[in-house]
Amino acid sequence: MSSKYEKITDLAKRRGLYMQSAEIYGGVAGFIDYGPIGAQIKSNIVDLWKKIFVESHPDLVYLVETPIITPEQVFKASGHVDHFTDPVVECSKCGRIYRADHLLDELGVKIENLDNKDLFEYFKRGVKCPFCGGTLGQPYSFNLLFKTTIGPYASSVGYIRAETAQGMFTMFKRAYEDLREKRVFGLAQIGKVGRNEISPRQGPLRLREFTQMELEFFFDPDDAQNQLLADVENSTLRLLCENHQAVSEVKVQDAIHTNIVCNQWLAYFMVLGQRFIESLGFPPESYHFLEVPKLKLPHYSKQTWDLMVKVDKWGWVEVAGYSFRGDFDLSAHSKLSGVDLRVFKPLEKPIVKKRLRFKWDVNKLRSIYAEKTGLIIARIKSLDDDEVRVALESGFLEVDGIKIAVSDLGVEEVTEEEKGIKYFPNVVEPSFGVDRIFYAMLDNSYTEKDGRIVLRLPRSIAYPHVGVLPLIKKDGLDKVARNIFVQLSKAGLKVTYDDDGSIGRRYSRLDEIGVPASITVDHQTLEDNSVTLRDRDTWLQVRIKMNDLVLSLKKFIFENAEIYTLGEPFTAGQNERIKAE
Repeated sequence: MSSKYEKITDLAKRRGLYMQSAEIYGGVAGFIDYGPIGAQIKSNIVDLWKKIFVESHPDLVYLVETPIITPEQVFKASGHVDHFTDPVVECSKCGRIYRADHLLDELGVKIENLDNKDLFEYFKRGVKCPFCGGTLGQPYSFNLLFKTTIGPYASSVGYIRAETAQGMFTMFKRAYEDLREKRVFGLAQIGKVGRNEISPRQGPLRLREFTQMELEFFFDPDDAQNQLLADVENSTLRLLCENHQAVSEVKVQDAIHTNIVCNQWLAYFMVLGQRFIESLGFPPESYHFLEVPKLKLPHYSKQTWDLMVKVDKWGWVEVAGYSFRGDFDLSAHSKLSGVDLRVFKPLEKPIVKKRLRFKWDVNKLRSIYAEKTGLIIARIKSLDDDEVRVALESGFLEVDGIKIAVSDLGVEEVTEEEKGIKYFPNVVEPSFGVDRIFYAMLDNSYTEKDGRIVLRLPRSIAYPHVGVLPLIKKDGLDKVARNIFVQLSKAGLKVTYDDDGSIGRRYSRLDEIGVPASITVDHQTLEDNSVTLRDRDTWLQVRIKMNDLVLSLKKFIFENAEIYTLGEPFTAGQNERIKAE
């Protein structure tokens, strides 16, 4: 008997939801294509996310777009070049490479936060290659960034971005200035990213190229009050905290007051994440937030919650990560680039301070550092008191990877009137993986009824919204059906027309791809201008006047109106006749 995963995979191939990419050449693991139906459904998921996270926050959250190919310096600053790695191990006999920690986990060996040296101790105890039985070597770190060159020069190294986030951090200064120096705002981005996964074996759940929806929300760390919190503070979060064994339902205000969730903005966006997931049809018992243990936190995070949903084959899987990134990214990029990414906050009353400042001889710097001189001077001007102190103690200042000796600079004490303070904004980040959500939604929606597949997608997410079916292709029924197709399309509904095969087969085809409603034009239509409207999930039908179709369908699709409220029900005999046909 086929598993649910196998049935969904077969359905996806047959009905144009998704399939192996480059299939005619055998394909490569970790890459999928979305077909005509799947691409539209995926687009509807993205549109819903934009509505909840971006469009519902006018003048606060802004959509941006940055390149997929990113210069190496960006990922050096972010830590990806050094930290974005997984442990791998190679078989000395057949040459196969495995992710070391996953291989041990599959063999029932539970490990936590071991380095490559400690992992090797397990392999020395007799763990062999599962393919050929050969000896496994010393684990080593494999960087998951896809590396490339920018232009014809080998020295111009770039990477396919592993997250959309870094593009938003590097554009922060421009966005801050463009938004008239707003100190609280968010940048959102939706786009492709790449991760060179070692052995992607979970279908759409683990891809080497996938789509992210990310929001970087910037705020003052000394004024983290969220003016929108009142809208959600009585909402409940489903949380599985570190060291807890069961999910707890915690009110937002309690989660904040007890510091379970460390930040008001983090809690606010977590509520939006729950609303988003529920709008995709997931019942509360099928999702929760899992707190990432402190020892497993990403290098940039102060607290992370993973949004987990349940799927049939793999159990709980992560579809989103919520991280409080602090000022890690902006301060790291500021340090490496030499560009001051702090924002200015005016003081109510200026303060007079004495402080140490570096001075410099432009000609001397130019003779030593050539074209980097302008960048170095800009960085020197932006140094705060702590950075000057650190430079004096260490004897050097680092700008764009170059160490400038303090001895090449002068030091003077100056008196300055401080009219404000500069600080690095803190960042809260909700990050969603569209492809995982897409598959999890299919898994949650897949049902079988009387031996037929019914994909119970949320009505507004499904594509198309409605099918128009003439009972037969003659007697003028097809002409009326075509007119209805045009009318509904002009009204903004997504419509398909199908006159091929029996009416029962056509219903089945629409049910399989999740089309919420179908309209049948029959001979009674010619008599009284009424059609039947059929509900995908219940198979119930009502008769409805053609003049009422647009309004009724919009209520059904976008307001989740019950089918029986929209028209006169068929008699039992009529329903049976249509089903038989």
